Amino acid sequence: MTAGRSGEKQQRAVLHALLDDNGRTYAEEAGIKLRDTPQPLYRLLVLAHLLSARIRASVALAAARELGDAGMRSPRAMLEATWQDRVDALGRGGYRRYDERTATQLGDGAQLLLEHYGGDLRRMREKAGGDLGELRRLLREVPGLGPAGVDIFLREVQSVWPEAGPLLDEKALRGARRLGVADDPGTLLKLADDTDPAHLAAGLVRAALDKDVAESAKEHAAA
Repeated sequence: MTAGRSGEKQQRAVLHALLDDNGRTYAEEAGIKLRDTPQPLYRLLVLAHLLSARIRASVALAAARELGDAGMRSPRAMLEATWQDRVDALGRGGYRRYDERTATQLGDGAQLLLEHYGGDLRRMREKAGGDLGELRRLLREVPGLGPAGVDIFLREVQSVWPEAGPLLDEKALRGARRLGVADDPGTLLKLADDTDPAHLAAGLVRAALDKDVAESAKEHAAA
């Protein structure tokens, strides 16, 4: 989308309204204080896994919080929990449709991370050596983490791993189109006044997933 000055002003207003109401990252909503340290990075990876299933985001977030509350905040803790412990935590979060398969994948993924990276995703980052394509490939080796899960992880981790961004993927750009604003990543970042790309991406994804989010942002901007 191309716009003149008045259009640019309106687009900026829409994006800021979106960010005011829906700019929290999914990690923040799940209670994860994201830092470049092993535990929050792992919890983000688990959250990305859960969010990538065909299930409501609210259910995935609730399940991630339940796993955290049950102490499964590291690959070691996830692996030491029983399969039933994982199933039960997912069930408490309402993640019942995929609970048994996901419980297995979480255990297998934890084992892979422990064996290959000592449970520390920063070692995976080091292995990728700043090559985003290689990082994507390594992430795809984690059981249950497909392309959608990798995109979710990278959208959020770009706050602490700069080489992952600025990333506004196709789902975020669908949100921009629903909002009626530019669907070019560079223009969006400029219109958002250099907002952290992870927060901008989260807001745009929410707009893509929920028409009401987009309509609310447009209404607030026009008020």
